[in-house]
Amino acid sequence: MHAWPASEVPALPGKGRDLRIHDTATGGRITLDPGPVARIYVCGITPYDATHMGHAATYNAFDLVQRVWLDTKRQVHYVQNVTDVDDPLLERAVRDGQDWTELAERETALFREDMTALRMLPPRHYIGAVEAIPGIVPLVERLRDAGAAYDLDGDIYFSVDTDPHFGEVSGLDAEAMRLLSAERGGDPERPGKKNPLDPMLWMAARPGEPSWDGGSLGAGRPGWHIECVAIALDHLGMGFDIQGGGSDLAFPHHEMGASHAQALTGEHPFAKAYVHAGMVGLDGEKMSKSRGNLVFVSAVRRDGVDPAAIRLALLSQHYRSDWEWTDQVLADAVERLARWRAAVSRPDGPSADALVEEVREALADDLDSPAALAAVDRWAALQGTEGGTDEGAPGLVSRTVDALLGVAL
Repeated sequence: MHAWPASEVPALPGKGRDLRIHDTATGGRITLDPGPVARIYVCGITPYDATHMGHAATYNAFDLVQRVWLDTKRQVHYVQNVTDVDDPLLERAVRDGQDWTELAERETALFREDMTALRMLPPRHYIGAVEAIPGIVPLVERLRDAGAAYDLDGDIYFSVDTDPHFGEVSGLDAEAMRLLSAERGGDPERPGKKNPLDPMLWMAARPGEPSWDGGSLGAGRPGWHIECVAIALDHLGMGFDIQGGGSDLAFPHHEMGASHAQALTGEHPFAKAYVHAGMVGLDGEKMSKSRGNLVFVSAVRRDGVDPAAIRLALLSQHYRSDWEWTDQVLADAVERLARWRAAVSRPDGPSADALVEEVREALADDLDSPAALAAVDRWAALQGTEGGTDEGAPGLVSRTVDALLGVAL
């Protein structure tokens, strides 16, 4: 599966700061020092309705991570998946009378278009669940043969009790996990499971649903969590720098994935940091496909809104915050974009050297994009009142905003 084209990232003078970021597993900020190649895995979409502002906010956060690392002169090895076979996708296809593969391909293509328009840097590896199945089957077989998985009426389940570190990612107690498991795709009430929290690794073929050859597992399809584990281990290995996604993935998805990988390898941790973006709401409710209260990037683009303004709207909120998408948030972003473009259109201006460092420091401090925007606002305000004689300043500001914030002025 191919990703989307990369926009050029301008080089800035000097060097960026090491990233200090909130780690869900420890509950505090940690400073990441990845070495010459930073490794990041971000969970991708299930392509039955893409791309709403909640998606965009999440991928914007991890785009900032890439840009901070690139500014430190590191390479970035970024991997993202596409869950192109799963119950919600199949259910939507049946509801709409569509072929599930055509639905997945169409929505994935739209996602690529949105990511391109928003100037999100693409992953080096963009992998679909279906294409990962040949690598998933042997992992499930290894878990079963090691006693970390068991058969239940043809389905294969992972035994969470085999991982001594289970629970360390989310920090939740058993009752909270059970409630979230039922809400987020698990089946804690199924009779016969060793532990209600045990997640499915391999679903035996069901009538009328797609299935693949699972070798000794029998025909079926993979569970949600093992998909990402197989892809991450194949392309990044254990102990990569960041596992990322929305905050609703901390449990069960990232918790289960970490346990799968740790049981497979005997190593810990799966990722050095677990980083989660907040939820975006609309009219007092979390924006979600199940509720149908979605604002789509493609629809806002069709209304004639500059994608740079959409990106500024996302950047105006701290990535870990839960926040509301409103007409005013977008209107403020449109106005900010106009002010910034007017400021950099002048032939000279106040020195921007300090601005570069302010933006770098803000983003290195747990991706504080609102503080970064405020720094550019201050420079633009000075440009409008005091002027300046630095002929290179407007160009430096443009490059800084492009390189670190992904906004083209």
